[in-house]
Amino acid sequence: MDNQNAPQKPRSKKPRKSYRKPKQHDDVAPVSAEPNSVWSIDDFKVAEVEGKVRFHDLNLPDRVLKSIAEMSFEYCSEIQAATLPETLQGYDLIGQAQTGTGKTAAFLIAMISDFLDYPIEEARDSRFARGLIIAPTRELALQIADDAIKLTTNSDINVVSLVGGLSYEKQKQILDTERVDIVVATPGRLMDFARNKKVLLNKVEALVLDEADRMLSMGFIPDVKSIIRMTPHKEKRQTMLFSATFPKDIQNLARQWTYFPKEVSVVPEETTNKNIEQVIYSVEADQKWTVLESLIKEKENQRTIIFANRRDETRDLYERLKDAGVNCAMLSGEVAQDKRVKTLANFKNGRIQVLVATDVAGRGIHVDGIELVVNYSLPEDPEDYVHRIGRTGRGGETGKSVSFASEDDAFMVPEIEKVVGQKIRCEYVTNH
Repeated sequence: MDNQNAPQKPRSKKPRKSYRKPKQHDDVAPVSAEPNSVWSIDDFKVAEVEGKVRFHDLNLPDRVLKSIAEMSFEYCSEIQAATLPETLQGYDLIGQAQTGTGKTAAFLIAMISDFLDYPIEEARDSRFARGLIIAPTRELALQIADDAIKLTTNSDINVVSLVGGLSYEKQKQILDTERVDIVVATPGRLMDFARNKKVLLNKVEALVLDEADRMLSMGFIPDVKSIIRMTPHKEKRQTMLFSATFPKDIQNLARQWTYFPKEVSVVPEETTNKNIEQVIYSVEADQKWTVLESLIKEKENQRTIIFANRRDETRDLYERLKDAGVNCAMLSGEVAQDKRVKTLANFKNGRIQVLVATDVAGRGIHVDGIELVVNYSLPEDPEDYVHRIGRTGRGGETGKSVSFASEDDAFMVPEIEKVVGQKIRCEYVTNH
């Protein structure tokens, strides 16, 4: 944790922010409002509740508060309440938090508030990024970019996403024609554009590394190191690093990349969300499809994700569900990235009720309101079980996970129970 005698980190080219004292709030004219329409903090009323931190209490810029109000946020999540008072002052941060805790909004609010409080007044090359967010997967990067766009709706901050699997030429055209303020990117595609000088990183003021442990496991750290060398020295930028776990390699990298950071850990006592009801169905392999079809049709309007281990299994399930009249779609590595983006959007807005996915695609699904997760086949890595069922029970809602265990994969159950720290209720399914 923090060294109390450590020197304070200076802000580059601007005074360090003391924790913000109340200021006069300026009325904000909404971007899409009528000419005479203005928004005031008085329009965003949130009751004081003991033990909860309101976004009002952080003295954020009104433009950010208006966006927060439009997103129907009122109180900070635990990770937001723990980190924002530190990051709003400009401190570096090492944060341990699982997906679904609100960490994305935590680092975005800090970054966007800083850019609004300290606008760049002189003319600058549009290729210079002020903020850089690196994520390990396309889906996660696109989700972060989507949240960033919502939080910047009432400002002129521009958000650009650079990810592999989507048209390089289209992304190049955006860089050629639009100003870059915040870049959200996957390592490989960012390296391509940075090497070609399409985006410049040597004036980055705020750097975020999200899911650092996953970047390590996926082999992206060499690219990430090269990218970080293109940014200003750590004393001259604010760095926020988030990771669900902190193996030694990540601890060492976090120390290399941050400057006297504050450290925050928000880890639930249970590895899995207590709002998720977990059950294992012990079935014969040839019974799985019949049980699944019955389960899905039992609650036709339930938003559901079905996980399988292999692409061919995912494809087979998708086709059988479709033939059975289920409103479904598939998300796997064989699906083109632009189609994956559309599929996720349709799943979010309710046009698709059931999604069949592999783990590679499933990690990037951050959608509220998912009521059921089905593990058609148990994951080969017990940690993936936690990530899979974590798609439900988000934001305080309840959810359910059903896992099929047959003679092929039942041996994984004890390992999964060891990881989640509890026995999972098992039901024997015999007649279907």
